Amino acid sequence: MNLSLANRCAVVCGSTQGIGLAAARELSSLGAAVTLVARNEQSLKSVLKELVPAANGQHGYIVADFNDPGQLKSALDSWIDKGNQAHILINNTGGPAGGAIIDADLSHFENTFRQHLLCNHVLAQSLLPGMKTSGYGRIINVISTSVKQPLKGLGVSNTIRAAVANWAKTLSVEVAPFGITVNNVLPGATATGRLSALMQAKSQKTGQEVSQLEHEMVSEIPMGRFAQPEEIASAIAFLASPAASYITGINVPVDGGRTGCL
Repeated sequence: MNLSLANRCAVVCGSTQGIGLAAARELSSLGAAVTLVARNEQSLKSVLKELVPAANGQHGYIVADFNDPGQLKSALDSWIDKGNQAHILINNTGGPAGGAIIDADLSHFENTFRQHLLCNHVLAQSLLPGMKTSGYGRIINVISTSVKQPLKGLGVSNTIRAAVANWAKTLSVEVAPFGITVNNVLPGATATGRLSALMQAKSQKTGQEVSQLEHEMVSEIPMGRFAQPEEIASAIAFLASPAASYITGINVPVDGGRTGCL
């Protein structure tokens, strides 16, 4: 099985923490030159030092704020104008705060739509020409199992994640003739800062101890534990590899069996 990413460049969004960081590390371990994307330049510089040296090329970073698709587009244009191109795009960014959908302000939907779907679209539009030219393209969107089964207390996230999944499926059909694949990785409950923040917020709202909330969540997972970010990164890396060349337009849950549907 060919998992080598030598001579490939991967753009990894949200790559200074959690799943994005784990993905950047994993892709670099397979030989890719990784371009990190996040808004904190100091954090980006720190992560660069953690990556395995690229088989060919060099690692780098792009400073971008996903609250501003226009700024992201300008940063990408500047990167491409310097002669860079990507073979692999990992669309990944933090999710919105939890809460009942009926309590969500319109701004919550608008902000999340902009951060997720619009920025994904900006990235795809900017990087697809290079993928077509090189003859190799992988777009992998890190979304959520809510695409298959909406999660309680995550109304805004459920709504926007579904929009991203359908955007991805549509795009996969359009770019398949060029040998470019588009797939979605759907993490279940994963031991990241976001999961901790969601449990802390729920604890403050309900008065339940965080340990109790964690126990309740784990009890719904057949494997009896949360995922580690590295386990999500392994699925991402496979889909980015030559071995996954005929897999496109699908959702891949990585959730320990929690989702109650196929």
